[in-house]
Amino acid sequence: MKKLVSKLRKKQPEEPAGRITTDTLAQHREKVLAGGRKFKYPVQYQRHKLVINALIIGIAALLLAIAMVWYLLYVTKNTSDFMYRVTKVIPAPVAVVDGEPVQYSDYLMKYRSAAHYLIEKEQIDANSADGKSQLSYVKSQAMDDAIADAYASKLARELDVTVTDADLEAFLKQQRQSSDGEVTEATYNAVIRDYYGWSPQEYREAMKSKLLRQKVAYAVDAHAEDVSKGIEEKVKAGNTDLKAIATELNAAEEDAVTYMAAAWVPKNNQDGGLAQAAAKLSKGQVSTAIKATSGNGYYYVKLVDSNDSQVQYEYIHVPLKEFDAKLAQVEKDKKLTQFIKIEDTATTQEDQQ
Repeated sequence: MKKLVSKLRKKQPEEPAGRITTDTLAQHREKVLAGGRKFKYPVQYQRHKLVINALIIGIAALLLAIAMVWYLLYVTKNTSDFMYRVTKVIPAPVAVVDGEPVQYSDYLMKYRSAAHYLIEKEQIDANSADGKSQLSYVKSQAMDDAIADAYASKLARELDVTVTDADLEAFLKQQRQSSDGEVTEATYNAVIRDYYGWSPQEYREAMKSKLLRQKVAYAVDAHAEDVSKGIEEKVKAGNTDLKAIATELNAAEEDAVTYMAAAWVPKNNQDGGLAQAAAKLSKGQVSTAIKATSGNGYYYVKLVDSNDSQVQYEYIHVPLKEFDAKLAQVEKDKKLTQFIKIEDTATTQEDQQ
């Protein structure tokens, strides 16, 4: 009996760990896979929820960003460099003229350039009453300029008017002319950046818009072209008295042309190419119609005298009026909508007084 109890009290030996054999391989593999399924299946079953949540968060973030940009542009009317860069990427409109959107970036590019000049070169205090008034004025000018450029773009498409790269390069080359010859492109770009804060690309963009608007102004103004042809016929007939021609035309139609008496100017005078044209004439000779690079109408120049460095000339100017009249009519017909209101600081101060 004692021997039996002694055997029962002896510790039973532990079962040896199962050995992986060819017969038990499948059983062990299933055991390992079963242990991992508790981590795999919950993610697998909820994957569509994760995708939906990610989409919701992404859309919410996008809407928040759009709302923030809208608030900064149309409520606070932020004009910072950051917002200018944003509007270069996002084509946000600042106005619509006759169905043509006016890009916010165009307005900011013009305004920031004018503000840069006032602050950096004129040394105005942007926080003073006078400074705020001047900045408000250039904001209004920038808006009007951007609207006019957009309207010109619309008319250009309708009239099939374009500005080629050659047109732009010729204009830029003319702008680089000085009394000492042609300024290098790098030097000229440095001056533009210093005075107006424009990069070379921004300057080219601004000048291309300017040239397009000039071409459109000539294309739509048939009346100015007719007046110009009338002057040319009189000159060809032997009438070279520009003052008498101007008096006759203005008697028939008020302010049809402008006459400017003779004055001495340098041969390379920055006057839209008039001095250069005069220098090619003989004394008493009248030029054919000149479309000045200023783009404001037709000119007829008569050389009075000249020397090695100067010319003395008089001229008749036939102004372009139709483009401005058409734009004014668009506004009168209520086809112009501005999305921001530019406060007239000067008027506000007068009202407060």
